[in-house]
Amino acid sequence: MFKKTQVCKAAMLALGSGMVLAALPSVALAQRVEITGTSIKRVEAEGALQVQTLTRTDIERTGVQTTEQLLRTVSAMSSSGQTQTGTNVGLGTYGTSGVSLRGIGEERTLVLLNGQRLAGFAGGGGSTVNVNNIPLAAIERVEILKDGASAVYGSDAVAGVVNFILRKNFQGYEIGGTLGTPTASGGGQQYQANIVAGWGDQNSDGWNLTMGAQWSKNQDLLGADRSFSKTDTKLPYYRGGGTPLGSIQGNWSPGIGPVVGGTTPFSFSGTGYGNPLAPSDQCATIKMVPASNLSAKGAPYCGFDTGPFVGLLGQTENISVTANFGARLSQNAELYGDALWSQTQTGASYQPSPFRHGPGFTDGDEQFANLGIDPVLLVRPSNPSYQTAADYLVANGFGGLVGQPLSVTSRVFDFGNRTSSDESTQTRLVGGVRGDWMQQSYDVSAAWNENKLKGSVSDGYFYMTGLAQATQTTDWNPWSLKQSPAYLNAAAAAKYTGGTLDGTSKLWSAQATLSGDVTQLPAGMMMYAAGYQYRNESLNTTPASALDSGDISGLGGATKPIDASRTVNAFFGELNIPIVKDLDGNLALRWDDYSDVGSTTNWKANLRWQPTSQLLVRGSYGTGFRAPTLIDLFTPQTLGTSSQINDPVTGQSDLQTSSLSGGNPDLKPETSTQYSVGLVFQPAKSLAVGLDYFAIQVNDTIAQPSDQEIVTNNANGDSAYAGLVVRDPITKDILRIKQVLANSGQMTVQGWDWNLAYREVLGPGVLNLAINGTYNTKFDQSSPGGSVSQKVGTTVNGCGNPVISSTANLDGYGVVLRYKQYASATWSQGDWATTLGNNYALGYHTDCDLDDNPTSQPSMSLWDLQVAYTGFKNVLLTLGGRNIFDKQPSPYVSSSNQFQSGYDASQYDPRGRFIYLTGTFRF
Repeated sequence: MFKKTQVCKAAMLALGSGMVLAALPSVALAQRVEITGTSIKRVEAEGALQVQTLTRTDIERTGVQTTEQLLRTVSAMSSSGQTQTGTNVGLGTYGTSGVSLRGIGEERTLVLLNGQRLAGFAGGGGSTVNVNNIPLAAIERVEILKDGASAVYGSDAVAGVVNFILRKNFQGYEIGGTLGTPTASGGGQQYQANIVAGWGDQNSDGWNLTMGAQWSKNQDLLGADRSFSKTDTKLPYYRGGGTPLGSIQGNWSPGIGPVVGGTTPFSFSGTGYGNPLAPSDQCATIKMVPASNLSAKGAPYCGFDTGPFVGLLGQTENISVTANFGARLSQNAELYGDALWSQTQTGASYQPSPFRHGPGFTDGDEQFANLGIDPVLLVRPSNPSYQTAADYLVANGFGGLVGQPLSVTSRVFDFGNRTSSDESTQTRLVGGVRGDWMQQSYDVSAAWNENKLKGSVSDGYFYMTGLAQATQTTDWNPWSLKQSPAYLNAAAAAKYTGGTLDGTSKLWSAQATLSGDVTQLPAGMMMYAAGYQYRNESLNTTPASALDSGDISGLGGATKPIDASRTVNAFFGELNIPIVKDLDGNLALRWDDYSDVGSTTNWKANLRWQPTSQLLVRGSYGTGFRAPTLIDLFTPQTLGTSSQINDPVTGQSDLQTSSLSGGNPDLKPETSTQYSVGLVFQPAKSLAVGLDYFAIQVNDTIAQPSDQEIVTNNANGDSAYAGLVVRDPITKDILRIKQVLANSGQMTVQGWDWNLAYREVLGPGVLNLAINGTYNTKFDQSSPGGSVSQKVGTTVNGCGNPVISSTANLDGYGVVLRYKQYASATWSQGDWATTLGNNYALGYHTDCDLDDNPTSQPSMSLWDLQVAYTGFKNVLLTLGGRNIFDKQPSPYVSSSNQFQSGYDASQYDPRGRFIYLTGTFRF
C-alpha cells in the first residue's frame, strides 16, 4: 500500500474540498502525532493556525443531543448572526440552524463535511448550511479553524471554517439511544436512536464501509410552560404590544380609505381609540387582558398577551443515513467516497394571526387592489354590533367618529393558532481517487449536493382579502367570541392551508490536487500543493401562489420566485518553506472566478517558530472575500412586513410597518483582511496552554440596513437615509421603509482565544481538565451613513436604540459576548468516568425598561454533570444533567424582534434543568 509523508497526509485530508495545504498541517499533525502516556498533544503537533478539535469523546461528554447544541459550547461561536432552532419560532426561517464564528454572521462561516462543501439551505439563500441536517451520532470529530481562510477554501471562510468529519473505518455494530427531559413540567423532551455498522478494515483488508442511521425527535415547548415567559408584560421591564382584538382605528370611507383629517385622525396603531370592553373590565370575554396604560389616542383598551401562546422551542424530527467508503485499488491508489441523506421536519405553533389596516399588514398585499376589496376589517353603522362602539365612543369623547364605518383591529381566533411544518432534506454523494504517482500525491474527486425545502401551514392562516370581505358584508362582532352563522360561513372560505415555499439548492463540484516535494533546503524540504476546482451552484424557490401575492396573514408580504445559477472556477497553489531551523513559512494563493460577479485573488502567509520543545509561536496574515449569494443578487424587490421597531418621531414602540426589500444584481463581493498571532506553551508534560490574538476587518459588506437603523437615522436627519422612510403627512405615522441590499459599511472584530489542557494521574484515577475561552475586545460596525456602533457586550447603543447591525444582516438580533468559555473536568477510575462541565458568559447591556432605566443581563454560569459506566461487557451507560442547578434567566428587555418574552432566546435554553440517560451497546 502506498505510504504518505506527514505533509502528504495533510494534503490528502484537504483534497476533497479544494483546500490548499496552508491551513491543514496543524489539523493533520495534531491528529497523527501522539505522545505516549498523555492525551495532550505536544507542542510539535501544533501548527501555524489555531484549530480546535472536538473528538467523539468530547462530544459524548458534553451531553448534547443535536449538532447545534454542540456548537454552542464553542467559545468562538456567537448568537449574533446565528440562526437557532429555539429562536426561529415565528420568524419564518423554515427551521434552519446555522453557526456564526466571531459573531459576523453564518454566511461568513464556511461549513464542510469531510472537507467538502455542502449545498446551502434552500430557504436561506444558498450559503447558510443547516447544521441540524448533520446527524450528531455520525460525527467522528469536528475541526474548527478559527482564522480566515479564503486563500485556502474560497468564498464564505471569512471568519473561519467548521469541518465535520464522519465516522469511518469502523468494525462491528454499535446501537445507541438517548432519553432526555426537563425536570420542569411541559414539553422540551428529546429522544434519539442510532446505529453504526462497519465492514472490512482498511489496514488489514484494504477496504471498509461504515454506515450509520439516526432518528431523533425534540418536543416543542410553549411560553405558558415557564414562569419567566408565560406573560409578555412584566413591569417595569417590558409591556406587550401585540395587536389585540376589538381596538378602533378610526373612520373608513369605503372605496376611498381611512379618514385622516379633522380632530380625530385615523390611527395606524394597534390600540387606536381603545376598546369598548375595556372600561367595564370585560377584556377577558374576548381572550384579551386589561391594558395598564392608555391607547395611542388616550383611550382605555384591551391588550393581547402573546406570552402563553408563543413557542419557546419548535418540534423537530430528524432521520438520517450516512456512509463512508474506502478501498485500496493498488499499492499506490485508493478509491473513496461518502454519502449523506438527512431529512429534518420542524413544526411550530404560536399565537393566532393579527390583522389590522395599515403598514405591516395590508400594505404588502397586492390582492386587495386586484379584487377591489377595501383593505380593512370593517364595522358598518348597519351592523348590530356598531351600537356597542357608538356608545363607547360618545362616552369617552370620541363622538365625532360615530355615524361612519369603523376600522377595527383583530386577533383572529377563528382559525386557531398559527401552525407550520417545514421539511428540509439534505442529500450528498462524493467519490474520488487518491494516491501517489511519480513521487507526487494526487487527489481527484467529484461531488453532488442538494438541499430541498418544503414549507407548509395547517392552521391559523387566512386570506386577508377573504376575511376583510367577510367583515364588510356580514354582522361581524369584534367584541364577542360568539359569531353569527352568516359571518362564520363567510369567514370559513378565507382559511388557508397548504404550501408556503418550496426550494431547491444544488451544488456540483469537481476538483484535482497535486502535491509533493520541491527541493531540499538547508532547513528542510520545500513542499507544494496546487490544484483546480469547479463548482456549479443553483437556487430555485417557488412560493405558493397565495404567498406570491402576499395575501396570507402572518406570512409576510409578497414573496417572488427565484431561479438562478452560476459557475465558479478556481486555481490554487501553496508552498511550505523551511526558512531556518525550527522556523517554517507557508504561502497560499487562490484565484476564484464567478460567472456573475467576476474574479478575485486572495493570499495568506503563515509562520511557525518553535524555539524550544516547550514553546511554539505562530502567526498568519491574509485576505478574504465573500461572494454575494444567489438570493442576494436575484431576489425580486417586494413589499413586506418589517420587524418590530421603535419610532423616535411619534414615540410609538414595537411597531411593524411595510418594508420594501430585495436583492441587487449590482452587488460585488465583500473583501476582508485578517491576522492572528499566538503561542502554545507546555511547561510540563501534563499541561499545555494556548493564547491567540485575532483581528478581522470586513469591507464592502453586503447589507440590508436594519429596520431600526433606517428609522433612527432618518429621524436624525442623516442624508444617507433620506427618502428611506415614508410617513403620513398629518399623523407622522410610518407608512413604509425601503431597505435594499447594497455594499456598505464595514466590520472590525478583535479579541483573544485561549485554551488549557491538563492531564494528571491523581490517586487511583486520572483527571482531565480542558478550558476554551474567547474574550472579544472589539466589534465595531459602521453603517452606510458612516455611524459606528460598538457591539461587544451590548445589544443597544442607548435607550430605544438597538445596536445597528445592518453590516452583518443581523437586524439587531443576538449579542457578541465580552467573554465566553466552556470548561470540563473528567475524573476516570476503572469503569467509571465523571464529567463536570461549565458554560460561563459575562453579562451584557440590554434595552432600557419602561421608565427609561438601563437594564442588563448578569453573568451566567451553568453547570452540567455526567456519570458514565462501562462495567457491563460492550455496554456504555451514561446518566447526566445540563443546567443541574436549574438556573433561571433574569428579566430580559429585548431590543430585537424575537417573539419570546422574559428571557434572551439567543442565549438561554428555556428547558432549564435537563436530565438524560444514554445507552450504547457495541458488538
